This record gives sequence, C-alpha cells and structure tokens, in this order.
Amino acid sequence: MGQSMARPVDFELQTRYIYNSLSIDGEAMGAIKAAAKENSIAVALGFSERSPSNSVYIAQAIISPQGELALHRRKIKPTHMERTIFGDGSGDDLSNVAEVDFGPGLGTIKIGVLACWEHAQPLLKYHSISQGEAIHIAMWPPLDPTTGVDHPGLWSMTAEGCQNLSQTYAIESTAYVLHATAVCSEKGINTLSTQAGLSSHEPGGGHSCVIGPDGRRLTEAIGTPDTEGIVYADLDLTKTVATRGWLDIVGHYSRPDLLWLGVDRKQKETVVPGSSEAPTTAEPKEAKNP
Repeated sequence: MGQSMARPVDFELQTRYIYNSLSIDGEAMGAIKAAAKENSIAVALGFSERSPSNSVYIAQAIISPQGELALHRRKIKPTHMERTIFGDGSGDDLSNVAEVDFGPGLGTIKIGVLACWEHAQPLLKYHSISQGEAIHIAMWPPLDPTTGVDHPGLWSMTAEGCQNLSQTYAIESTAYVLHATAVCSEKGINTLSTQAGLSSHEPGGGHSCVIGPDGRRLTEAIGTPDTEGIVYADLDLTKTVATRGWLDIVGHYSRPDLLWLGVDRKQKETVVPGSSEAPTTAEPKEAKNP
C-alpha cells in the first residue's frame, strides 16, 4: 500500500502491481491453505486481491488449521490516496469475524480483522465488536515514528498514533489485539520510488506487538523497525471475559433504547437482474460467514 501513499499515477508500476496481486481462488492462496493445514496453524493474511476483472482490493483472509478459508473480506473504504488504486468493499465485507476451530484443548475461538485506518471508523468498529471476537488482528502498513511538530505528516499516521488506535480498540472490545505492521525495505523503496513521500521513505516501519484486552502492551520490540521476525505471546482468553465484565459496550454498558446501529450486509452488484433473470455476480467472491 506504500505505492498509493507517495506516488503520482504510474501505469507501468500499477500494471505490475495488479499482476502480482493475489487471487482468492488462485494457486498462491492454495499453497497458503496447504501450509496452514500441514502445520495445523491458523493464518491471518492481509493482501492486495486481484479480482476476475483485474481490479484490486485491500483484502484480508483467515485460514483455519484445517486449511479452509474461514473468512475473506475487503476493506470497505480505502484510505485517502489508496483510492487511486484500490476499490471499495461491499456489504458482506462487514462480516469480519470468523469462528476458527483449533481442535481439542482450545476449541473454537472468534477471530476478527480490520485493515489499518478502519480502526478510526466508530460505526465499523462497533459492528465488529458486536460479533464477539476474542482475538482481533489489526493490520497496518509500514509505520514511521512520531513526526516533529513542524512535519507535514499527521501524528495519527505514525507508529505511535496507529498503536494508539489499536490499543483503543482493545479497550473498547476487551479482545486481545495483534497489532501487525509491515516492514519496508530499501528494495521496496527503490521499486516504488517513495523516497520523497510522507511514508515508506526509508527502511523500517515494523512496530508489531500484542495488546491485552485492557489496552496494555504485552510484548517488547523484537529489534529495530527494519527487523523482520515473529512476536510471541501466550493469551489467557479468560481475561477477555473478566475485562468484559467491567466494560461491555455492546452488552451491559450499552443503551439500545437510545442508540443503535443499522447495518446492510448485502453485496452490492454492478449488474442487477430483472425479476425473470437469474442473479449475476459482477465480482465473484467466496461465501462468507453468516
């Protein structure tokens, strides 16, 4: 996503980007599913999705330890300059929480995902929290440290600002939040020519961590911001229940007699059939969770 935040129109690079984007039912996705099943792990994947018509979308998927696609969604509204490259999601992309079966001992756990600045949309967050996730995965692009007071960038775009949004989400949802940020390399900068941009202008951006259901950060940095690696944490899911006993914004701490959220989960199509025609889907997508 760094390309869209720091570059003018570039048809050659955008074409390469489309060809390198992932099809939801393609060979690469099949390989990831097979790896998840072979290793009995769940995979939460953020990726640029290439549709059958060659449009691209900011997409997320959860693959179960059984190698099945438990969830597939698209970011409902790309942020700012992302809109020059990526299309909008639709109503069924509001279903962003999946029940994932981890087998004997752990059982089924509800896991949710949102993409970067979707964590600043109060109505979307409330709908996500209403689905009862115990673990939430907040996916972010490379993030630079805090800018100075005279810098033209926004604090809300920095590593500290975005971690703040993830921690706020943990407090509001009382779920564990896996705050996952991408790492930008020198090779990526040279490919995208983002040296003069407000983001992705130097190697780094990695600030991943695990956040507890009360908002506290549970893990330390694994190295410098340009270090790629794995953040480990043991999650005691009983703490999500204990914390929710104090604060449940979609339960005992809500006032549905005064405030409520209306939701339209229907997929919006570009071709709408008449009453005598069979339904037609313009952008085929795999079935979602109910």
